[in-house]
Amino acid sequence: MRAPFALSLIVLLATSSATLANDSPGMSSPPSMSAPSFDAASEYRAGVDALKANRFAEARKSFDKVLDVAPTDANVNFLAGMADAGLNDLKSAAKHYERAVRSNGKLVIAQRELGVTYAKLGNREKAQAALDKLQKLDAACAGTCEDAQKLKEAIAAVQAAMTSPPQASLETDPPLLFASAAAGDHAYLDAVSLIHEGRYEQAIVSLQRARASFGAHPDILTYLGFANRKLHRYDVAESYYRAALAAAPEHKGATEYFGELMVERGNLEGARAMLARLDNICTFGCAEADELRQWIREKHAPAS
Repeated sequence: MRAPFALSLIVLLATSSATLANDSPGMSSPPSMSAPSFDAASEYRAGVDALKANRFAEARKSFDKVLDVAPTDANVNFLAGMADAGLNDLKSAAKHYERAVRSNGKLVIAQRELGVTYAKLGNREKAQAALDKLQKLDAACAGTCEDAQKLKEAIAAVQAAMTSPPQASLETDPPLLFASAAAGDHAYLDAVSLIHEGRYEQAIVSLQRARASFGAHPDILTYLGFANRKLHRYDVAESYYRAALAAAPEHKGATEYFGELMVERGNLEGARAMLARLDNICTFGCAEADELRQWIREKHAPAS
């Protein structure tokens, strides 16, 4: 699926108006333009489309494939849980919601569906624990955060389920469930601009929105690694680089930036291994290999 001309023009303007720093990622094309060559991203969109059409078995099959390469992704686990719920497999749904909230404890809709599902399964103790987490998030929000209304609705839903379990519904959060490719591209381009400006926390928020549209897309995961690396969250950055490479083993950007992270952490042997991978991928050489080679040379040059 190609992006409309107007969006392609936006990309040209965005990339021509700002030059990336030498150690900054260069994946400026929006994910919808590269998704067809990336199976996991295509499977994610196929799963979302199937879920929207109430084709639950088909949706679960697509999400299972995505989870093979991104087993801890909060959005994918949440949507897999919704597919399970549509098939009335509540125990499996609960397991997917549990994985979602372990990965992202602030994913309100996952906390909500987890509490509701526990109530439907008759596990009042766990339903109360999910409700307590939502109430804690609500107290921290104090009615001023972006999720303020979602938190109020989630608390009410779990409380209602604990007294009279409602019917399962896929209308929990349509903007997340059925986020369009265009919306994902817009969020991705916002993130690129924010990274250019050094506004890494805001970029991460936009990247997570893009991720809701495209799932485990390696460009998005690589940018998440880069933004977290700039914030010195090296373990988090590494997890994103590893996820990107699990989804696309020959992704040149993720390989280069993972190698650069290793240089920053003093792992010269690991960085050289990443460089060897790039040299193998880039038969006739490429900018990513040249950049990582320079990092290794400059960051670990012998003291004069």
